[in-house]
Amino acid sequence: MISQEVIGGIPIEIIKKKNLKNLYIRVNPPEGEVTVSSPIDYPDEEIKLFVLKKIPEITKVKDRMQSQVRQSKREFVSGESHYLWGKLYRLQVISEGNKYEVVKNHNKIIFYVPNTSTVESRERAFNEWYRKELNRVLNGLIIKCEQKTNLSANEYKIKNMRTKWGTCNIDSRRIWINLQLAKKPVECLEYVLIHEMVHLLEKNHTNRFHALVEQFYPTWRVAKKVLSDMPLDYIGKDEEKLHELQNNY
Repeated sequence: MISQEVIGGIPIEIIKKKNLKNLYIRVNPPEGEVTVSSPIDYPDEEIKLFVLKKIPEITKVKDRMQSQVRQSKREFVSGESHYLWGKLYRLQVISEGNKYEVVKNHNKIIFYVPNTSTVESRERAFNEWYRKELNRVLNGLIIKCEQKTNLSANEYKIKNMRTKWGTCNIDSRRIWINLQLAKKPVECLEYVLIHEMVHLLEKNHTNRFHALVEQFYPTWRVAKKVLSDMPLDYIGKDEEKLHELQNNY
């Protein structure tokens, strides 16, 4: 069941679902539209009170989302700019042969593609290259962070996520790392890894949680600022990409 309300001067879309147990507020990029998901029988007045308490946080996220620079849609053609480990490279696309290959030099990424390639196939191939780069660096960082924290997950995996830098499934002790972190400085990847590993000790973002992150990675605020300041990937208005407040870094 979907309804529209204006709460605290902000238009809110309320979605009631049968399988939910808790309330969730999401701010949707790129424009910052707000969605509330709630159990089907949750009282409307309590939903309004919950949202009103979160208005300062919602406003902060909306303002940041609207002000942070986003890249235009990437077409994977010559002349585009692409990030790798925080450095900006110019892309040179060469159409030849029948295989995809990515070669990086000092200030340029050379992308060999088949003559029959499409934007979608070039994006898949380029993301696979990012995945290999991220795996290469992540493997060493995992060892470093496990030694630093005396914590370890059963599994570390990579997924292309639009709204979270990482997630931690505490029950299965599985950590997911965002593929997009291959575009950020290595320090950002280390911060996210530490952040998710600390969730193995502390589920929620409590004072203890932040104290542990501070203990294991004292410069986390610098990495967090870099994540906030660097351009985000393109997100079209028609894409359902949700930012969950409770998982905000």
